[in-house]
Amino acid sequence: MLKRIVARPLRWVLQTAGRAYVPGERLQDALQIAERLGAQGTPCTIGYFSSAADSPEASARVSRSIVDAVAALQPRGYVSIKAPACGYDPQLIASVVLKAREADVLAHFDSHELHTADATLQCVRQAAALGGRVGLTIPGRWRRSVADAEFACGLGVRVRLVKGEWADPGDRARDRRKGSMEVVECLAGRAREVAIASHDPWLVQQALSRLMAAGTQCELELLYGMPMRQVVALARKFAAPVRVYIPFGIAWRPYAASKVAEDPRILWRLVRDGVDGLLGRHRS
Repeated sequence: MLKRIVARPLRWVLQTAGRAYVPGERLQDALQIAERLGAQGTPCTIGYFSSAADSPEASARVSRSIVDAVAALQPRGYVSIKAPACGYDPQLIASVVLKAREADVLAHFDSHELHTADATLQCVRQAAALGGRVGLTIPGRWRRSVADAEFACGLGVRVRLVKGEWADPGDRARDRRKGSMEVVECLAGRAREVAIASHDPWLVQQALSRLMAAGTQCELELLYGMPMRQVVALARKFAAPVRVYIPFGIAWRPYAASKVAEDPRILWRLVRDGVDGLLGRHRS
Protein backbone atom coordinates (compact mmCIF):
# COMPACT_ATOMS: atom_id res chain seq x y z
CA MET A 1 0.00 0.00 0.00
CA LEU A 2 2.79 2.42 0.94
CA LYS A 3 4.55 1.75 -2.37
CA ARG A 4 1.39 2.65 -4.27
CA ILE A 5 0.94 5.85 -2.27
CA VAL A 6 4.53 6.92 -2.97
CA ALA A 7 4.39 5.79 -6.61
CA ARG A 8 1.57 8.16 -7.58
CA PRO A 9 3.32 11.47 -6.77
CA LEU A 10 6.61 10.03 -8.06
CA ARG A 11 5.02 9.18 -11.37
CA TRP A 12 3.51 12.68 -11.56
CA VAL A 13 6.95 14.25 -10.96
CA LEU A 14 8.55 12.03 -13.60
CA GLN A 15 5.82 12.84 -16.11
CA THR A 16 6.10 16.57 -15.43
CA ALA A 17 9.88 16.54 -15.84
CA GLY A 18 9.61 14.41 -18.98
CA ARG A 19 7.24 16.84 -20.65
CA ALA A 20 10.20 19.16 -21.15
CA TYR A 21 11.38 17.02 -24.06
CA VAL A 22 8.42 14.80 -24.94
CA PRO A 23 5.83 17.10 -26.55
CA GLY A 24 2.96 14.62 -26.59
CA GLU A 25 1.82 11.03 -26.92
CA ARG A 26 0.98 11.08 -30.64
CA LEU A 27 3.17 11.16 -33.73
CA GLN A 28 1.25 14.24 -34.82
CA ASP A 29 2.50 16.06 -31.72
CA ALA A 30 6.10 15.50 -32.81
CA LEU A 31 5.32 16.30 -36.44
CA GLN A 32 3.93 19.71 -35.59
CA ILE A 33 7.26 20.64 -34.04
CA ALA A 34 9.26 19.00 -36.84
CA GLU A 35 7.34 20.98 -39.47
CA ARG A 36 7.88 24.21 -37.57
CA LEU A 37 11.60 23.55 -37.29
CA GLY A 38 11.71 22.43 -40.90
CA ALA A 39 10.31 25.78 -41.99
CA GLN A 40 13.41 27.28 -40.37
CA GLY A 41 15.66 24.84 -42.24
CA THR A 42 16.33 22.53 -39.28
CA PRO A 43 16.00 18.78 -39.93
CA CYS A 44 14.63 16.46 -37.25
CA THR A 45 14.81 12.94 -35.91
CA ILE A 46 11.65 11.35 -34.52
CA GLY A 47 11.53 8.44 -32.08
CA TYR A 48 8.79 6.74 -30.09
CA PHE A 49 8.95 6.30 -26.32
CA SER A 50 6.83 3.19 -25.95
CA SER A 51 4.97 2.09 -22.84
CA ALA A 52 5.16 -1.27 -21.10
CA ALA A 53 1.72 -2.03 -22.56
CA ASP A 54 2.97 -1.79 -26.15
CA SER A 55 3.68 -5.09 -27.87
CA PRO A 56 6.79 -5.44 -30.07
CA GLU A 57 4.44 -5.49 -33.07
CA ALA A 58 2.84 -2.21 -31.99
CA SER A 59 6.24 -0.56 -31.48
CA ALA A 60 7.41 -1.67 -34.92
CA ARG A 61 4.17 -0.43 -36.46
CA VAL A 62 4.70 3.01 -34.92
CA SER A 63 8.28 3.09 -36.24
CA ARG A 64 7.00 2.31 -39.74
CA SER A 65 4.55 5.19 -39.40
CA ILE A 66 7.44 7.46 -38.42
CA VAL A 67 9.27 6.46 -41.61
CA ASP A 68 6.35 7.65 -43.73
CA ALA A 69 6.15 10.88 -41.73
CA VAL A 70 9.84 11.84 -41.80
CA ALA A 71 10.14 10.97 -45.50
CA ALA A 72 7.62 13.72 -46.22
CA LEU A 73 9.38 16.35 -44.11
CA GLN A 74 11.45 19.12 -45.62
CA PRO A 75 14.30 18.88 -44.80
CA ARG A 76 13.90 15.11 -44.65
CA GLY A 77 14.14 13.54 -41.22
CA TYR A 78 15.02 10.07 -39.99
CA VAL A 79 13.57 7.45 -37.66
CA SER A 80 15.12 6.44 -34.33
CA ILE A 81 14.31 2.81 -33.50
CA LYS A 82 14.34 1.27 -30.03
CA ALA A 83 15.32 -2.35 -30.64
CA PRO A 84 14.28 -3.58 -27.15
CA ALA A 85 10.76 -2.23 -27.69
CA CYS A 86 10.61 -4.30 -30.90
CA GLY A 87 11.74 -7.37 -28.95
CA TYR A 88 14.89 -7.54 -31.12
CA ASP A 89 12.62 -9.53 -33.45
CA PRO A 90 14.40 -9.98 -36.83
CA GLN A 91 11.16 -9.87 -38.80
CA LEU A 92 9.90 -6.73 -37.07
CA ILE A 93 13.28 -5.02 -37.38
CA ALA A 94 13.38 -5.96 -41.08
CA SER A 95 9.89 -4.53 -41.63
CA VAL A 96 11.05 -1.13 -40.36
CA VAL A 97 14.45 -1.16 -42.05
CA LEU A 98 13.09 -2.23 -45.46
CA LYS A 99 10.42 0.46 -45.32
CA ALA A 100 13.11 3.00 -44.45
CA ARG A 101 15.26 1.76 -47.33
CA GLU A 102 12.38 2.11 -49.79
CA ALA A 103 11.76 5.66 -48.57
CA ASP A 104 15.50 6.51 -48.52
CA VAL A 105 15.25 7.28 -44.80
CA LEU A 106 18.00 6.61 -42.27
CA ALA A 107 17.07 3.80 -39.85
CA HIS A 108 18.86 4.64 -36.63
CA PHE A 109 19.11 2.41 -33.54
CA ASP A 110 19.06 4.09 -30.13
CA SER A 111 21.22 3.04 -27.19
CA HIS A 112 19.76 1.69 -23.94
CA GLU A 113 21.19 -0.02 -20.87
CA LEU A 114 24.47 -1.90 -21.18
CA HIS A 115 22.86 -5.35 -21.13
CA THR A 116 20.95 -4.49 -24.32
CA ALA A 117 24.04 -3.53 -26.32
CA ASP A 118 24.93 -6.88 -27.90
CA ALA A 119 21.36 -7.56 -29.05
CA THR A 120 21.08 -4.03 -30.44
CA LEU A 121 24.33 -4.42 -32.37
CA GLN A 122 22.99 -7.64 -33.85
CA CYS A 123 19.95 -5.67 -35.10
CA VAL A 124 22.29 -3.07 -36.60
CA ARG A 125 24.26 -5.82 -38.34
CA GLN A 126 21.03 -7.24 -39.74
CA ALA A 127 19.88 -3.78 -40.86
CA ALA A 128 23.17 -3.06 -42.62
CA ALA A 129 22.93 -6.37 -44.48
CA LEU A 130 19.48 -5.37 -45.74
CA GLY A 131 20.91 -2.24 -47.32
CA GLY A 132 19.87 1.35 -47.02
CA ARG A 133 21.21 3.86 -44.54
CA VAL A 134 21.70 2.72 -40.95
CA GLY A 135 22.81 4.45 -37.76
CA LEU A 136 23.83 3.48 -34.23
CA THR A 137 24.01 5.43 -30.96
CA ILE A 138 27.19 4.89 -28.94
CA PRO A 139 27.48 6.19 -25.36
CA GLY A 140 30.85 7.48 -24.27
CA ARG A 141 30.68 6.15 -20.71
CA TRP A 142 31.03 2.40 -21.32
CA ARG A 143 34.31 0.48 -21.41
CA ARG A 144 33.09 -1.30 -24.54
CA SER A 145 32.27 1.93 -26.42
CA VAL A 146 35.51 2.19 -28.41
CA ALA A 147 35.04 -1.41 -29.56
CA ASP A 148 31.48 -0.56 -30.58
CA ALA A 149 32.84 2.43 -32.52
CA GLU A 150 35.21 0.05 -34.33
CA PHE A 151 32.18 -2.13 -35.12
CA ALA A 152 30.33 0.88 -36.57
CA CYS A 153 33.30 1.92 -38.69
CA GLY A 154 33.62 -1.62 -40.03
CA LEU A 155 29.96 -1.69 -41.07
CA GLY A 156 30.04 1.84 -42.46
CA VAL A 157 27.06 3.00 -40.40
CA ARG A 158 26.40 6.50 -39.12
CA VAL A 159 27.17 7.08 -35.43
CA ARG A 160 25.34 9.26 -32.93
CA LEU A 161 27.62 9.91 -29.97
CA VAL A 162 26.02 10.53 -26.56
CA LYS A 163 27.60 10.81 -23.12
CA GLY A 164 25.28 8.04 -21.99
CA GLU A 165 22.39 7.89 -19.56
CA TRP A 166 23.28 4.50 -18.09
CA ALA A 167 26.55 3.80 -16.30
CA ASP A 168 28.71 0.77 -16.99
CA PRO A 169 28.06 -1.46 -13.93
CA GLY A 170 31.71 -2.51 -14.06
CA ASP A 171 33.05 1.05 -14.20
CA ARG A 172 30.53 3.44 -12.68
CA ALA A 173 33.12 6.15 -12.08
CA ARG A 174 34.13 6.32 -15.74
CA ASP A 175 34.40 9.94 -16.88
CA ARG A 176 31.79 10.60 -19.57
CA ARG A 177 33.71 13.41 -21.26
CA LYS A 178 36.94 11.43 -21.44
CA GLY A 179 35.12 8.32 -22.63
CA SER A 180 33.26 10.30 -25.29
CA MET A 181 36.48 11.77 -26.64
CA GLU A 182 38.03 8.30 -26.79
CA VAL A 183 35.14 7.31 -29.05
CA VAL A 184 35.65 10.47 -31.12
CA GLU A 185 39.32 9.60 -31.59
CA CYS A 186 38.30 6.16 -32.88
CA LEU A 187 35.74 7.64 -35.29
CA ALA A 188 37.81 10.58 -36.58
CA GLY A 189 38.81 10.04 -40.19
CA ARG A 190 37.14 6.62 -40.27
CA ALA A 191 33.42 6.92 -39.62
CA ARG A 192 31.00 7.54 -42.44
CA GLU A 193 29.22 10.29 -40.51
CA VAL A 194 29.01 11.31 -36.85
CA ALA A 195 26.34 13.20 -34.94
CA ILE A 196 27.43 14.76 -31.65
CA ALA A 197 24.31 14.48 -29.49
CA SER A 198 25.20 16.63 -26.50
CA HIS A 199 24.27 19.91 -24.84
CA ASP A 200 27.70 20.08 -23.18
CA PRO A 201 29.58 23.02 -24.80
CA TRP A 202 33.00 21.60 -23.92
CA LEU A 203 32.29 18.24 -25.51
CA VAL A 204 30.62 19.78 -28.56
CA GLN A 205 33.60 22.04 -29.24
CA GLN A 206 36.22 19.34 -28.69
CA ALA A 207 34.38 16.70 -30.70
CA LEU A 208 33.49 18.89 -33.68
CA SER A 209 37.02 20.28 -33.80
CA ARG A 210 38.60 16.81 -33.86
CA LEU A 211 36.17 15.31 -36.36
CA MET A 212 36.35 18.22 -38.77
CA ALA A 213 40.15 18.28 -38.60
CA ALA A 214 40.03 14.63 -39.70
CA GLY A 215 37.62 15.41 -42.54
CA THR A 216 34.77 13.41 -40.99
CA GLN A 217 31.27 14.51 -41.92
CA CYS A 218 29.48 15.51 -38.74
CA GLU A 219 26.57 17.42 -37.27
CA LEU A 220 25.17 18.50 -33.91
CA GLU A 221 22.02 16.66 -32.81
CA LEU A 222 20.07 18.19 -29.93
CA LEU A 223 17.21 16.92 -27.81
CA TYR A 224 14.03 18.92 -28.20
CA GLY A 225 13.21 21.06 -25.19
CA MET A 226 16.73 21.24 -23.74
CA PRO A 227 18.81 24.48 -23.77
CA MET A 228 20.31 24.96 -27.22
CA ARG A 229 21.55 28.51 -27.72
CA GLN A 230 25.16 28.05 -26.58
CA VAL A 231 25.84 24.80 -28.42
CA VAL A 232 24.06 25.99 -31.59
CA ALA A 233 26.42 28.99 -31.59
CA LEU A 234 29.35 26.56 -31.43
CA ALA A 235 27.95 24.53 -34.33
CA ARG A 236 27.70 27.71 -36.41
CA LYS A 237 31.30 28.52 -35.53
CA PHE A 238 32.32 25.20 -37.07
CA ALA A 239 29.74 25.47 -39.89
CA ALA A 240 28.26 22.18 -38.68
CA PRO A 241 24.61 21.34 -39.42
CA VAL A 242 22.17 21.18 -36.51
CA ARG A 243 19.42 18.57 -36.11
CA VAL A 244 16.77 18.18 -33.39
CA TYR A 245 15.63 14.84 -31.93
CA ILE A 246 11.90 14.94 -31.11
CA PRO A 247 10.58 11.99 -29.08
CA PHE A 248 6.90 11.32 -28.53
CA GLY A 249 4.93 8.84 -26.45
CA ILE A 250 5.10 8.47 -22.70
CA ALA A 251 6.74 11.44 -20.98
CA TRP A 252 8.63 9.28 -18.52
CA ARG A 253 10.47 6.06 -19.08
CA PRO A 254 8.98 2.89 -17.54
CA TYR A 255 12.20 2.06 -15.69
CA ALA A 256 12.46 5.51 -14.09
CA ALA A 257 10.57 4.74 -10.87
CA SER A 258 12.68 1.68 -10.09
CA LYS A 259 15.88 3.58 -10.86
CA VAL A 260 14.84 6.40 -8.53
CA ALA A 261 14.22 3.83 -5.79
CA GLU A 262 17.77 2.55 -6.28
CA ASP A 263 19.33 6.01 -6.33
CA PRO A 264 17.22 9.05 -5.25
CA ARG A 265 19.77 11.35 -6.92
CA ILE A 266 18.27 10.32 -10.26
CA LEU A 267 15.01 12.03 -9.31
CA TRP A 268 16.84 15.30 -8.74
CA ARG A 269 18.59 14.98 -12.11
CA LEU A 270 15.31 14.28 -13.92
CA VAL A 271 13.60 17.26 -12.30
CA ARG A 272 16.62 19.49 -12.95
CA ASP A 273 16.76 18.47 -16.62
CA GLY A 274 13.02 19.02 -16.90
CA VAL A 275 13.24 22.53 -15.48
CA ASP A 276 16.26 23.31 -17.67
CA GLY A 277 14.36 22.04 -20.67
CA LEU A 278 11.25 24.08 -20.00
CA LEU A 279 13.35 27.21 -19.50
CA GLY A 280 15.50 26.41 -22.50
CA ARG A 281 12.44 26.07 -24.73
CA HIS A 282 11.62 29.71 -24.06
CA ARG A 283 15.21 30.93 -24.39
CA SER A 284 16.24 29.06 -27.53
